[in-house]
Amino acid sequence: MAIFKPSHRRQYVSDTVFYAWFELIYTFVDVSAALLFIIGSVMFFSEEWQTAGTWCFLIGSFCFALKPTMRIIREMRYFRANDMDDLAKRFEKGS
Repeated sequence: MAIFKPSHRRQYVSDTVFYAWFELIYTFVDVSAALLFIIGSVMFFSEEWQTAGTWCFLIGSFCFALKPTMRIIREMRYFRANDMDDLAKRFEKGS
């Protein structure tokens, strides 16, 4: 998606640092969700571990929900900085 292209956002050094931190956290959340689902799946093979596995699935689901939430927060930051050209182009294309 063109809206998330980092080159559109790098006006200041702080923007580059913000984008780098965001991508690092986003990747950490993504990997955490995947690991929690793998661990939860393995735990479901044993009846003794099914409750813990269910908790892994629940926490992993929150991680997956956090990803688009983080993207929205980042886009709102750019929106507040009056960087609306890319937002407008995105809506014109209907994506």
